[in-house]
Amino acid sequence: MEGANRLKFSAVETEVDFTAPVSESRSMTAPPVIEISHDAQLVNSARDGNRAAFGELYGKYARVVHGILLARIPPEDVDDLLQDVFLHAMGKLHTLRDAAAFAGWLAAIARNRATDFHRRSREFVDLPEEVAEENPPVEEADAILAVIHSLPEAYRETLVLRLVEGLTGPEIAVRTGLTPGSVRVNLHRGMQQLREKLGQKSGEMP
Repeated sequence: MEGANRLKFSAVETEVDFTAPVSESRSMTAPPVIEISHDAQLVNSARDGNRAAFGELYGKYARVVHGILLARIPPEDVDDLLQDVFLHAMGKLHTLRDAAAFAGWLAAIARNRATDFHRRSREFVDLPEEVAEENPPVEEADAILAVIHSLPEAYRETLVLRLVEGLTGPEIAVRTGLTPGSVRVNLHRGMQQLREKLGQKSGEMP
């Protein structure tokens, strides 16, 4: 990966620098019900042609969509598809019956767009399988992402949203439409499998 899309993994936290202007918020500032109600207000305003309202939705959910896509497609294609997801959502906003369901609806669009990406092009650019000690951090991050890509889909999506995008468990639940219990299970089991696979790869290295 080159340019501004740099992933840095650590045991405690992850630093991410993306070109798209996204919200820097890392913690919940309001209970889920209040957040969903605010989303509904923004959706209704955006339906009426308020581009600023849709821009606020973009700022809030761009990181979520980025994570969903990153868990499914090559990193170098994520930014272009990110814009495509929001353009599609803006054009289809009038079809959303329940404005409060925007989060899950947008997440579904992102997943469908990732599926369409693979239908259009069957060639997937594999990330390095092994990481030599002298490799720079960005290549180490690519190798870790390759391991995440080998996990079950539900696990890799929640792991990317947590480790790369920096969202908390409650934020992931609210902004993807998953239940908090599902997020906890996915994160717990995903982290277990990730540690096991990273341990195996470490043992394979000379």
